[in-house]
Amino acid sequence: MKIPALFLYTVLASSGLPVLPAAANSVTRDNRLNVLLVTLDTTRADRVGAYGCATAETPVLDFLARSGGRFTNAYCATPLTLPSHCSILTGTYPLRHKVRNNGGYYLADEAVTLAERFKKNGYATSAFVASFNTDSRFGLGQGFDVYDDRFEDDELLKTFKSERTADKVADAFIGWLDARPRERFFSWVHFFDPHAPYEPPPPYRERFAGDPYDGEVAFMDHELGRVIDALRAKGILDRTLVVLAGDHGESLGEHGESDHGIFIYDATMKVPLILFAPGHLPRGLVLDARVRLIDIMPTVLDGLKMPLNPEVQGTSLLPFIEGKRKEGLTCYLESFYPTETFGWSELVGIVDADRKFIRAPRSELYDLTRDPKEEKDLAARESRTAVLLNRTLDEVIRAHVSDAEPGRRTLTRDEEDRLRSLGYVGGGAAPKVPKGPLPDPKDRIGEISILSRAKLLAAEGNYAESEEQYRELLRLRPDVPWHYTSLGALLVRADKTDQGIEVLKDGLRRMPDSVVLLSNLASTYMKAGRFAEASESSRATLKLDPRNFDALVIAGWSEDMRGRWTEAAAFYREALNVEPENKTVRMKYAFVLGASGRSEEAARMDEALKKEYPQDPRIYVDLSVIYTALGRLDLAEDNIGKAVALNPSPDNHHRCASILGRRGKLPDAVAQMKLYLEKTREGETPRKAKARDAVAEWERRLKGL
Repeated sequence: MKIPALFLYTVLASSGLPVLPAAANSVTRDNRLNVLLVTLDTTRADRVGAYGCATAETPVLDFLARSGGRFTNAYCATPLTLPSHCSILTGTYPLRHKVRNNGGYYLADEAVTLAERFKKNGYATSAFVASFNTDSRFGLGQGFDVYDDRFEDDELLKTFKSERTADKVADAFIGWLDARPRERFFSWVHFFDPHAPYEPPPPYRERFAGDPYDGEVAFMDHELGRVIDALRAKGILDRTLVVLAGDHGESLGEHGESDHGIFIYDATMKVPLILFAPGHLPRGLVLDARVRLIDIMPTVLDGLKMPLNPEVQGTSLLPFIEGKRKEGLTCYLESFYPTETFGWSELVGIVDADRKFIRAPRSELYDLTRDPKEEKDLAARESRTAVLLNRTLDEVIRAHVSDAEPGRRTLTRDEEDRLRSLGYVGGGAAPKVPKGPLPDPKDRIGEISILSRAKLLAAEGNYAESEEQYRELLRLRPDVPWHYTSLGALLVRADKTDQGIEVLKDGLRRMPDSVVLLSNLASTYMKAGRFAEASESSRATLKLDPRNFDALVIAGWSEDMRGRWTEAAAFYREALNVEPENKTVRMKYAFVLGASGRSEEAARMDEALKKEYPQDPRIYVDLSVIYTALGRLDLAEDNIGKAVALNPSPDNHHRCASILGRRGKLPDAVAQMKLYLEKTREGETPRKAKARDAVAEWERRLKGL
């Protein structure tokens, strides 16, 4: 394992050598600082060494905490990635920005983000994110010059890769930083590794075999060290304000929840928050006041002497660091995930002084000082306190709520596949909520346990038992579309595609207008090679949601596979209006343009792709076909030659030989065709026989016979 230079830097610091600027006795506000925001997804504060975890392997976070300021009681507003990051980047509660869940919402253009403030002030802005939940389609890209949310270039529907690991995120940021001149910047780096499933790479996998979650945190810390060390190597660490924050925590089995999203107990709501700015902030401060993630934006703006935008609901934390303010802030908490996914009651609450109040069908009250694990509900014993805090909660909501409509979006098939792979059942349009009082989520622990077990069994490859669990969920809750899609996806993975199709059709019989179920059915038909039915289902989806990306792609793909090029081109074009950067859709669109006789357009598209992806041999192959159709055999030869150089496969040798033969370059044609015959593993096919005949004919011509 390579030890980051920062680790050595930490050792030097502990030896007393002056590796950092002299400690500041007070806060120095400075509009020349760079700002690096690092968000640590799914990171509990109590699993970091600086926060008291003796078994943690987090030397970088610990060093930054010792060398800066650490807040011991920082709260997120919601235990979900997308809405929590919206709060961080706008300084507002979900009550105002209206993003209440993953996937099914987007941050409205009217919101003003930190990136927009910095861009307006002449900063270079960049973001490097690790999870589908932070994809730019959800509105987080506002104000960023560079928003790097690429996972796999060749994904069509982005189904199988839901994240990128911390090393890849660090590589992306460091590459950007190295290429930058020494100008001011605001950058956001997002690490996702501690999110389930917990699969740390070696050597953390072996060292944390008994607790892979802590292994993920340790690996993330190591890669954070590379990021910090890159700032040091460039000579700008002492001119950079670094803000590190967890977006939410992880239950890890507490209160019957294996991960996060449903409950708003401290296990998922209390997060690490560290500020580090050598020479500008005092070192080693430990601040116990209760603060919020919505305070990050005003703190950063205050530190750089920028005025607040009027809609910001947080407050600067610099007065706490200066000792001018000590009383904790009231913290608003919420989760609408139970309602929008299962039809259960939402949970809202506040932390005020040492008490937490959770409003639910059976409300709860906890003394966080005496009962930090929230095991003793005091709502009945301290009913007066509960009533007062309930009123305070109403006041907080009235003071912070906005009349703006939420930015809602319908999940596409690839999007909810992504969310499912991240452990969420759903995240888009809510199921129809039954009339009357909604169930309390804590009274549905049994269903949560069944769902957790189903996901765990599927992750372990035990499809049969996982199927039993999902079918039990459907028996209990036949009105939740996500249970049908989860079971359908499981059956496809278990090579029971026809059964998966029947499960989805059963769901549609109950909920015929469900975009989620229709989109899933179209995709499953496509996987089964049932192209006509895939076309029918995707078209039905588009009647309900004309911009559904998956449905547009599947509609185009199903026509493509049946040779209906003109129809396919129309659907692909609409898909690219939704996601113009999708490499695979662009390649498919170029192919059907060429196949439908629009070769000049196809060539322009593929030439643009070639500039972006110069190492992809498939693009050169496609161009060779297009230029052959256009009679530009010189360009066809040039492109197929590059394809062979990048991928000397039997097929590419055959294509190259054919073009060289047409150009009369017989010695080269013979050599390429013989390479095809030598490498191919196909049997005695007509193509192979024709290749032998071609070689014989070319050799006769070379001999002048």
